[in-house]
Amino acid sequence: MKKYLAVSLLASSVLFATAQASAATEHFKNEAQEQAYAVGASMARYLDKSLQQQEKIGVKLDRNLIIEGMKDGLHGKSKLSDKEIQTVLTDMSKDLAAKAKKKAAEEAAKAKIEGAKFLKENAKKPGVKTTKSGLQYKVLKKGTGPQPKPSDIVTVNYKGSLIDGTVFDSSAKHHQPATFKLDQVIPGWTEGVQLMHQGGKYRFYIPAKLAYGDHATGSIPGNSTLIFDVDLLKVKKSSNSTSDSSTK
Repeated sequence: MKKYLAVSLLASSVLFATAQASAATEHFKNEAQEQAYAVGASMARYLDKSLQQQEKIGVKLDRNLIIEGMKDGLHGKSKLSDKEIQTVLTDMSKDLAAKAKKKAAEEAAKAKIEGAKFLKENAKKPGVKTTKSGLQYKVLKKGTGPQPKPSDIVTVNYKGSLIDGTVFDSSAKHHQPATFKLDQVIPGWTEGVQLMHQGGKYRFYIPAKLAYGDHATGSIPGNSTLIFDVDLLKVKKSSNSTSDSSTK
């Protein structure tokens, strides 16, 4: 059965590759044409991502004129001198930086207010506990294994989200658990994971001061309160932990 399945999968792969090759042949006369198109498509995708980021801060450029400018440039022509192009791009860069800074500040101010409100209400919910630092957590599953210290190395599955439910990172996204030294992550993680026992699962509600503060990080606005679901899979004791235990 396994052999038959393997042969079937191989046959399917060959048929798919053949179909793809046939589709490419319909559009291009030779490999050089296909390569040329691939270069253009790759550059366009990169440019598209950049333009989308600009549009998020309120700067929308005419894509038809961008294409026109690229065509002129590829044919050695231009409606602007090199000096004019440099001046326009320099001014544009400054404008983008100013707008991005303003938007980040607005998002951080909003996140600070919403985060404080969320934590205040969340603290009243059943099962939610708050530590002296302001970290909130809820035990989803108790573990029975060892409890980590800051110097230990832990392996976890996790999902991180904003208070509106937007998931910004997860171990599933990386297709594997995360392994790290517990004192080399954000303070909320260092404190929170120490409360766990191996095999446990907790949900942490981390105030911005125990996360990234007022700094924006990737898709996380400054002053964001973060929510993490954490499965503690393994605790690897460091030599420091062992020596600490033996002296007690």
